[in-house]
Amino acid sequence: MLATVHAATLSGIDARVVEVELDHSGGVPKFDIVGLPDTSVREARERVKSALRNGGFPMPDGAVMVNLAPADIKKVGAYLDLPVAVGMLQICGLGSKSPARRLFVGELGLTGEVRPVRGALCLALAARDAGFDEIVLPSVNAAEAAAVEEIAVIPVPTLPDAVGHIRGDRPIPPFSPRQARSASSRGVDFADIRGQTVARRALEIAAAGGHHALLTGPPGSGKTMLARRLPTILPPLARQEAIEVTKVHSVAGSLHAHGGLIEFPPFRSPHHGTSAPGLVGGGPRPGPGEVSLAHKGVLFLDELPEFRRDVLEAIRQPLEEKRVHLVRVGGAFTFPCDFLLVAAMNPCPCGFLGDLRRVCTCGYAERTRYTRKLSGPLLDRIDLHVSVPAVSWAEIQKAAPEEPSETIRRRVLAARERAAARFPSRPGFRNADLAPADFERFYCLEPPVQRVAAAAVERLGLSVRALHRALRVARTIADLEGAEKVVPAHLSEAFSFRPRLPSEGLAGCTVMRSPA
Repeated sequence: MLATVHAATLSGIDARVVEVELDHSGGVPKFDIVGLPDTSVREARERVKSALRNGGFPMPDGAVMVNLAPADIKKVGAYLDLPVAVGMLQICGLGSKSPARRLFVGELGLTGEVRPVRGALCLALAARDAGFDEIVLPSVNAAEAAAVEEIAVIPVPTLPDAVGHIRGDRPIPPFSPRQARSASSRGVDFADIRGQTVARRALEIAAAGGHHALLTGPPGSGKTMLARRLPTILPPLARQEAIEVTKVHSVAGSLHAHGGLIEFPPFRSPHHGTSAPGLVGGGPRPGPGEVSLAHKGVLFLDELPEFRRDVLEAIRQPLEEKRVHLVRVGGAFTFPCDFLLVAAMNPCPCGFLGDLRRVCTCGYAERTRYTRKLSGPLLDRIDLHVSVPAVSWAEIQKAAPEEPSETIRRRVLAARERAAARFPSRPGFRNADLAPADFERFYCLEPPVQRVAAAAVERLGLSVRALHRALRVARTIADLEGAEKVVPAHLSEAFSFRPRLPSEGLAGCTVMRSPA
């Protein structure tokens, strides 16, 4: 007797449909699984047998062979427990009485409980694209999967509930997508920050144009407070962006139980002891790293020089390509990582170099060692180098309230709309995405602007890439002001956020002055 059940397995942040074929024959009782299963899939034999027995269901006599097709794809995880159990029940005559095409995923406990799995959103997308009518999965994953339209999501808490649904004895209504909404709980606002006018302006520019930023200042000056409030002025995620972000977090297992779509830009702040695979992704079973978990949001690297140099160099390529490519024996995997990098550091090991009230106790050798991990190519990829000085008592006691995040976000949204209107064929376009050819085609710089650019290149020693980044920042500043053309004032402000010449900073470019 032959039974076929459809399931799915993850491959990176995508899913592949798998056919679970079961063949039953007489002879010595045996239960084998073939089709390139890993250890977690082979162990499904024991979980399925216990779940069927404890649920009061019969077990087929004789030998049962389970084949997972296609056989050339590595099957990893406990996603196939539920479909294997359903196939066993079909062999025993407890099959479906409905013509609906169903895909099953779920891990089984020994008592028949259907436990949650990772990547439910990816699995639901694969089921919809393959033309299935329903996806039957654990109840905990229902809110996440229900974000996918045009497929019914059937939440099952136990194996008996799944059997009752597929036989039509106790049908389960599809999960309502209206319940799959997540609320914002950010709880922070730019109004909390006193002073720091230059840094606030820089982060507004960063949010409007998608530019990376480096905040340098003494301990306690507010660098972390500023970075944590940056997501509050970013636009909410569009639906397609929300699906992409949720897929990454779902595969990583970082979604809350019963959580739906992630609707707001994520904020990730990894510890400086994080390894390169932890930051960019990897491992024997490749998964997303912190750069991918920050997709469409903010990646905050606090105490930047404390990260190992190989870790920092690992993010150079993702910064440019906005995706991570991992090649392993089991195949090639690609994870998205279009994030906004914000880094923070002290100007020296003690933190007080350049402070007017406290004396730096570091020697030149200590300062050089401190900044040695920050390579020129990495710093060159950061658009905004911002000085964050200590806040004075007068600014702390200032009675006038600071500008709230909502007001700043409206300006950011308006600037992004102006930029996107120039490139209607490129959804989600930001000025940080401008290519050099775009300047030649769309932004013919007038002679006064060219003179400012030429003088800055000579004085600051900019590379061609740094010049293009400054031009992108200038275009964002113009959009924030609603200007059609970039004028010398816009470019001058953009150049004020570039690092100074080596004689003016530590090891090349770590002590920055506030923009004039």
